[in-house]
Amino acid sequence: MGLDLHVHTTASDGSETPAEVVRKAKHLGLSAIALTDHDSVGGLEEGLQAGKELGLEVVPGIELTSDTDESEVHLLGYYIDHRHPRLRERLREVQAARVERAKKMVDRLREHGIDLQWEEVWKLVGPGHFIGRTHLFKALENAGLVAGQSKGEAFRSLLGREGLAYVPHYYLSTREAVRLIREAGGVPVLAHPGRLRVDALIKELMAEGLRGVEVYYPAHTPAMVQHYLKLATELGLIVTGGTDYHGRHSQYRVRLGEYSAPPEALEQLRAAAEEVRRGGAPAFPNGK
Repeated sequence: MGLDLHVHTTASDGSETPAEVVRKAKHLGLSAIALTDHDSVGGLEEGLQAGKELGLEVVPGIELTSDTDESEVHLLGYYIDHRHPRLRERLREVQAARVERAKKMVDRLREHGIDLQWEEVWKLVGPGHFIGRTHLFKALENAGLVAGQSKGEAFRSLLGREGLAYVPHYYLSTREAVRLIREAGGVPVLAHPGRLRVDALIKELMAEGLRGVEVYYPAHTPAMVQHYLKLATELGLIVTGGTDYHGRHSQYRVRLGEYSAPPEALEQLRAAAEEVRRGGAPAFPNGK
């Protein structure tokens, strides 16, 4: 039975509601899932309730977008207290910054003759009030403004890091993101490190409270999996995994639960979360 610890819903940029995702996971026979919407806890109440009703464990989680001077880093947080006042306050600030960034990108598109209306973007935003480039691109598609190009090519040329309308974001520093997850009682885990190529940061982030690394992931090659398994063992980090599921909006053609965390990951994350809440020493899987 699978354990998918990286799942998105309509509370950020997924195509399925939290309850729909939970029902699908139950139907597929998964043992548990973690709802990890981008910079949002807006879907957790619904998802947790659906899990309770269906008898499926739903781990309350989040995926925070953060920045270093050189790169973007994503941090997964597991077993967070999604009602934590400081977390919710900071997420409101992040969401406001995301809206301003999206508006600037719409302005840049319009400056280049691409007549996208802000209202067409905003109506695609879900209950978590998360807005990202996925919403901008979907609005462009709906308006027929990317016809004649492949989706990947159009996204890169318009909204990618080198795209004509790209606006960088500075929501959270990576160290703040790790600390924020821990403040909310959660366990910080580095998301898809093979995509980010930030191995040099891992030991520094461990000093802030990083406790795991996402090893099993659709974009990780077998060599990457072996590399991060070895690294996790050497550093005493919890090994996790998941599909980065977004429903119809998934970047990878994967089925929910197709990339699974090891079965022991859930117990290790629970133990680490308990240590965080007690304010004790970190709970490492191999005692380091």
